[in-house]
Amino acid sequence: MDIAVMKELDARLPLAGRVAIVTGSTSGIGLGIARALARAGADVVLNGLGEPEEVEANRAALEAEFGVRVGYDEANLMDPREAAGLVEQSVATFGRVDILVNNAGIQFVSPVDTFPVEKWDAIIALNLSAAFHTCRAAFAAMKARGFGRIINVASAHALVASPFKSAYVAAKHGVLGLTKVLALEGAEHGVTANAICPGYVWTPLVESQIGATAEARGISREAVIRDVLLAAQPTKRFAEVDEIGALAVFLAGEAAKSITGTALPVDGGWTAH
Repeated sequence: MDIAVMKELDARLPLAGRVAIVTGSTSGIGLGIARALARAGADVVLNGLGEPEEVEANRAALEAEFGVRVGYDEANLMDPREAAGLVEQSVATFGRVDILVNNAGIQFVSPVDTFPVEKWDAIIALNLSAAFHTCRAAFAAMKARGFGRIINVASAHALVASPFKSAYVAAKHGVLGLTKVLALEGAEHGVTANAICPGYVWTPLVESQIGATAEARGISREAVIRDVLLAAQPTKRFAEVDEIGALAVFLAGEAAKSITGTALPVDGGWTAH
């Protein structure tokens, strides 16, 4: 094959031959990241909740559109054994895992003094502990191969706090701390670890929150967007799922091999305050 053609293919498919797991990838940010990785040539394992027919439709669509292998694993990440099993099964099916994106998460809002204990436990289990268990399961093999990309989707709340979000903020701060430890432990083995820290991103979940918030507060949709959701984002616009996906692709590639242990805000300037 002509060298110029090979270079063009490499540029178009920078992740060709790589295998990626993306948790929480049946919708929203996670599905956007999975789509971006597949577009860049990576085989992808999806994980998350959803109606079986919809999940299969998304899986098949990615496979057909981008010509890569796409699997789905319904592992419950709140169970440590299933979180580790997601990695083990992916290795058994695809041969290895090169890229691990921990995106799965849940949210609950309440004052600390009335915060339900069971909600705290659930948020810590999925938003933080699950990331530890998947990283633990993948890390040794990544080091042995001399290549690995761990991308933890944290939040602007990994860097700053908001009231009534004690569990979420604690979990996301923990994710960033875990990311830094992984970066140090993987530094001499070709394994990088970074945290993407989005502010508000336009997803179907956010769309549903707008109407509910407008009704609850008796204000307009526009006021909810401007004065509630985007109050802390100076750009006054939502980030888009494709922006998060593009950053994940960059972090997963060769050009980012010296970027590790970082928190990368995609928050419209929120954490610049």
